Amino acid sequence: MTMLNKDMTLCISLSARPSNNGTRFHNHLYEALGLNWIYKAFAPADLSQAIAGVRGLGIRGCAISMPYKEDVIALVDRMDASATAIDSVNTIVNDDGVLTAYNTDYSAIAQLIDENALSRGSSVLLRGSGGMAKATAAAFRDAGFERVTIVARNEERGRALADLYGFAWRSEPGEETADVIVNVTPIGMAGGADADELSFPAAAIAAASVAFDVVALPAETPLIRAARAAGATVITGAEVAIRQALEQFVLYTGIRPSDGQVRAAEDFMRAGG
Repeated sequence: MTMLNKDMTLCISLSARPSNNGTRFHNHLYEALGLNWIYKAFAPADLSQAIAGVRGLGIRGCAISMPYKEDVIALVDRMDASATAIDSVNTIVNDDGVLTAYNTDYSAIAQLIDENALSRGSSVLLRGSGGMAKATAAAFRDAGFERVTIVARNEERGRALADLYGFAWRSEPGEETADVIVNVTPIGMAGGADADELSFPAAAIAAASVAFDVVALPAETPLIRAARAAGATVITGAEVAIRQALEQFVLYTGIRPSDGQVRAAEDFMRAGG
């Protein structure tokens, strides 16, 4: 293993509830490729101070997780088209003190929609209204889905997101069912107040043919466990995390690992629980 040294390039992640997923994935690839780099996860006490630290300390890359994907926009210097299109950031690249924001969530969601051959005529219930929900809604819209309902308690944000993409809105799932249910909220996230809660009612889970939970930790959220038991196709947040993290790795390093290297890094990440 590479020893810590003064010449190491540092990349970090900022999240309200950090996990080891990105840390294990990125560090495994650094080691495999012989890069003198290291990756560390943080839970910032103050987002603006954390981003100032990225700039001032010369931190090369910074992954941004919920709930900071929109708040960080005011703190960067440039917005790549991938972030501007959905007003949401999940990646910052530092080029000599100039911070450029990107979003690799969108491409990850789009890839999973295609890989799982989700029917474009399906009805969709998408719960959430934050930055990740914007990326997810945009991916479904661009994939040709029209029968989408945004579920969000915050009416202003929920309606704004629904109107942005021509979708419907409701404040709670209620008795609504759909072919595809998508959770883009912290419900079910390890360490949170709602870690043991279902993000959709049991009836909605039973009626769905596909359940998609963007929460990455744990990979088997309450929604994923319940949907799997009901016989539905499941798409996990861990799958999203791998795809978006790979694109972040490429942005930071300029290197695209081989498929075998990515699979090995994914296995290493999953072995860490």
